[in-house]
Amino acid sequence: MQRTIFEPEHRMFRDAFQTFLEREVIPFHAQWEKDGLVPRETWRRAGEQGFLAMSVPEAYGGAEEPDFRYNMILGEETWRVGATGVGVGFGLHSDVVVPYFLHYAAPEQKERWLPKMVNGECITAIAMTEPSAGSDLAGIRTMAVHDGDDYILNGQKTFITNGINSDLVVVVAKTNPDRGHKGISLLVVERGMAGFERGRNLEKIGLHAQDTAELFFHDVRVPVANRLGEEGQGFVYLMQQLPQERLTIAVGAVAAAEAALDGAIRYCKEREAFGQPIGQFQHVRFALAEMQTEVQIGRVFVDQCVLALNRGDLTTEVASMAKWWTTELQKRIVDQCLQLHGGYGYMLEYPIATAYLDARVQTIYGGTTEIMKEIIGRSLLR
Repeated sequence: MQRTIFEPEHRMFRDAFQTFLEREVIPFHAQWEKDGLVPRETWRRAGEQGFLAMSVPEAYGGAEEPDFRYNMILGEETWRVGATGVGVGFGLHSDVVVPYFLHYAAPEQKERWLPKMVNGECITAIAMTEPSAGSDLAGIRTMAVHDGDDYILNGQKTFITNGINSDLVVVVAKTNPDRGHKGISLLVVERGMAGFERGRNLEKIGLHAQDTAELFFHDVRVPVANRLGEEGQGFVYLMQQLPQERLTIAVGAVAAAEAALDGAIRYCKEREAFGQPIGQFQHVRFALAEMQTEVQIGRVFVDQCVLALNRGDLTTEVASMAKWWTTELQKRIVDQCLQLHGGYGYMLEYPIATAYLDARVQTIYGGTTEIMKEIIGRSLLR
């Protein structure tokens, strides 16, 4: 089925980003997987070519008019070529963190930070998860106490994407612990602030090129001027921005499933067993037919969600549907495609093996499948 959501300028943008990946990413990605890090120089080159923070207004160095379809293209292409370290890192920066600055930052904060986010000089992260608190944000223990013109920040965060590379970290902290959800605020911690320490680059089963770290805050003085929005409104801000984060994950999930299926189809045409290509066996044809159908369903749904986001009417419930269904689809499709590769699918030299490892976290971060279903279920019983 032909996709109809893109205009000629989107296709030109896709071509340009494909060229960027071919020149600046694909030849080096295997080494980045070993290093556990994407070089900052690559971020700068991406920024110079307009591939970061596309939703930032032209006044701050960004695009003339925000359009999430450009973000979508970046997510699709990075997952398509298996450059998931770049995909997750760039996507987290552009699709997840930057919107907090666009919607809640004061004018002087925007002037200070947004241009550097666009050109790749400033890499961002958001720190929500803690060792004892994941999806339940009310359970966070990181505290920020007023002291004159500063907050004194203490606590620990874990599983933070861009945790090593980041220059600015939006930290979710309790500024009034007695008020529950209404006592949470968002503070911007900058690289080099005294008492801000990074732990090890965590070893994961997949997404190896994407740096994921523990962060520690020991009496860090964060100026009140570094607070995003109003004090005590952090939880509200998080809920407002999570639909886009979850749609970003869904975009990658469908693209990854498509890439895995395309690879499996090629393999089934070439690999022979019992004197014929394995694609000639009815079981294999049926498996491919089922996967192609499901991937097409996911593609149509996600495309419509992107258009809804552009219109401003993507709901939390629909974004949750997209996130849980497409990430579970990705896991299932990649697993079946690996099975069709037989023993070769278990070898890391084959892209399907890496795709299998990278897929596993998709149903966890951004809200687990179980949390997504809970959100949807509650909305039906209001």
